[in-house]
Formats: sequence, C-alpha cells, structure tokens
Amino acid sequence: MGTVAKNTPTGRTELRVLRQDEWDTWYDNLVSAFGAVPESAEERELTRGLTEFDRSLGVWDGDACVGTAGAFGFRLTVPGGASVPAAGVTMVSVAATHRRRGILTSMMRRQLDDVRSWGEPLAVLTASEPVIYGRFGYGIATMAMAAEIDTDRVRLSVPPGTDDVRLRFADPVAARDRCEAVYARQVSGRPGMLARRPGWENEPLLDPESERQGSSPLQCVLAERDGEVVGYTRYFVKPEWDLQGPKGTVRLRDLEALDPASYAALWRFLCEIDLTGKVAMYSRPVDDAWQHLVSDIRRCAIRQRDSLHVRLVDLGAALEARTYQAPVDVVFEVADAFCPWNEGRWRLTSDAKGAASCKRTEEEADLALSVRELGAAYLGGVSLVSLAGAGRVRELRAGALAEASLAFGSTVAPWLPHGF
Repeated sequence: MGTVAKNTPTGRTELRVLRQDEWDTWYDNLVSAFGAVPESAEERELTRGLTEFDRSLGVWDGDACVGTAGAFGFRLTVPGGASVPAAGVTMVSVAATHRRRGILTSMMRRQLDDVRSWGEPLAVLTASEPVIYGRFGYGIATMAMAAEIDTDRVRLSVPPGTDDVRLRFADPVAARDRCEAVYARQVSGRPGMLARRPGWENEPLLDPESERQGSSPLQCVLAERDGEVVGYTRYFVKPEWDLQGPKGTVRLRDLEALDPASYAALWRFLCEIDLTGKVAMYSRPVDDAWQHLVSDIRRCAIRQRDSLHVRLVDLGAALEARTYQAPVDVVFEVADAFCPWNEGRWRLTSDAKGAASCKRTEEEADLALSVRELGAAYLGGVSLVSLAGAGRVRELRAGALAEASLAFGSTVAPWLPHGF
C-alpha cells in the first residue's frame, strides 16, 4: 500500500512505510513519547537491528515524525500447540503535540489492513495502558503474575530428584545458545509463547549499566543432568543493608526448566542466595508451579496485571488454527466495526480430537459478542462464562455458553515471556 495523507488542524500529515534513513528520527519520536528517557546504545542498536522496515509505519507532519507503529512477524503458540503467524504490534506512539487528531486510529487502520494482506490471522501487543486498544478490537488474553517471596520466612518443599540436579554459574552470553535450546522446547507447551526468531535471542541479555539501579550485572545459572542443560535462570542481585543486617533482593529475569526437579532446584537456589531476603519476579505465568513449593503463600505478595492483548484479524482462520478441549458446535454473532470483514455469524464446530471448522453461516446465533471478547478468550486463559458475567457475552441458546466456554479453555494458563 502507498502513502496516505490526512488533514489535521495544522495541515496535512502523511502516513507511510518507514524508510531506513528515517529510522533515527522515527525512533527518537518514540522515545520522546515514552518520557524522553534516553535508551542505552546497546538497546538502541538491538532495536534498530530487529526493526522490520517494510512492516513499520510513520506519520509525518512536514519533516517532523509525529506517529510511529511497527509490527514484527512472529509465530504464536495457541491451544493445541500449533504455531500461528501473528503480527507483534509494537513501538506505537503519537507525539504530544498531535493528540486527538485521529493519528493513532489511522495507524491502527492501516496496520490491520496490512496484517490481513500478509495472511496473518492474529495481531498481538502489550499495552503501555490497557484502556487504549480495546476500541480497535484487542482483548486481554493473558495475565502476568508478579510476586515477592519473603525468603527469610518461606521455605520450599522440593520433589524427589532435586538434589541430583547440578547447578553451575555461566556467563550469560556464552550460555545463550544452551538457554535458547531449553526455551525452544518449552514454546509449544504453553499458549501465548512466541517462537524466538533470529536476533531475538539477544533481547533477554540486554544489561545496560545505566538501568541496573544498584543491582549486579546479569547473572546466569544452568541446571544440568548427565551433562545436558535441562534448565536455566537469569537474574540480578540488588544488595541492601540496614541495622539488622543484609536484606538484598534477587530480581528474577527468567527461569525455564524441562522437568519438576530441575525447576525446583533453580527456585531453591534463588531463594537461598546469601545476603538476600526476597526474590522478586515481575512476569510469570499465573499457574507457575513455585506456588505449590512454598511453605507460606501469604508471604509471597502475589499480584497480577494484563500482559498479551490479542486481536483476531481473520476470525475464521484464527479460530480454525487452534484446537478445543471439548466438542463444540455454536454459532457466534460477532460485532467488529473496525474490521467489518469479521462481522456477522460464524459457526464453530470441533470434534472430540479438537480439530475445528469455522465458517460463515445464516443459522440462528447461539452467542452474541464482539471480536474483543473472542480475542480475550482465544488462548484459553479468559472464560467466556466470566465475560458473560460482565455482560460482554450474551447467551441466545440455553447451554451454548457453558459448551463454548469449556471448549475454549486451556489446561495450562497462557503466558507471554518474550518481550517485544
């Protein structure tokens, strides 16, 4: 698609695909919109290298960049383990001088049209403010758990075999490929995870000194059994003392393990680091198993916040791409004013094996909802019954709500550990 001109109170703006020689100006506008805190040279270089220019948009008012939006070409795990093409929407901003002029809407319009033309049935994002994207059809599909384990008072009860796991320190960069191999084996097992594309393996290693806020450099510990890496954790230690002694914090960046014993060994290690009294985590799955290892869950200060927002761009293809945990045969009446090609009635059927068909139909509807609710429920972490309780799904045929809600569920909570 070509450029689009739009009238604003100060004249005409131009929306167009980003050119490589415009990146610095475009990115500086993004940084300014997010508070003008300078990015480290390390992060800036990585971001430029990952930018997909043909999938990035800029809005220009003369020589000034006043809007930015990008989309990475990812593959997202959905219930059943399939890896589905998804546009990872990112770097969205509008200059403070150009608010309330339709610039964000024009970028979202162009972007979703592009995603559809690329044949990607899904668009996903993480939001700086969750209120922004619902009007464009995005639903909150995953939650992230934050917690602080009081390791002075909490003990872990670990499974048999934990003591057989060997732990050793490793340089985070040197151990990158071994950690990535563990991560790759985890991706198909949990909805919401993104397969790591080339270049993205360096994103979890970002460690600019200016952003440590008194913490140590990034640390890495590998879990091994019979010479094979079966888990890893990356973390920081922030020392702190008072008159009673040390009370440092272990700040967890990530932890993955292939079996319960390796998983428990890594958590026990984190909880027993000398001179610390707390393990702080900021984005873990809501069903993370450490909650069943701790002696006192009340001493863990658990909180939740929204994480991955999902938008069905091609509704039929998206619903056919995942499997369902129970047979289902329901007709949805879907509202989608922003992507009208999704509007109307769709019949979703799935057999006992979970294979699905989703086609347009003229049959009477069983459930009425918007595409936003389907996006929220898509990965199995949000119940259609719960959405109905909030008045956002209407049951038109008795029993259809329970049938669909059961089918859409997932045995493991969806989770996004991959930043973008």
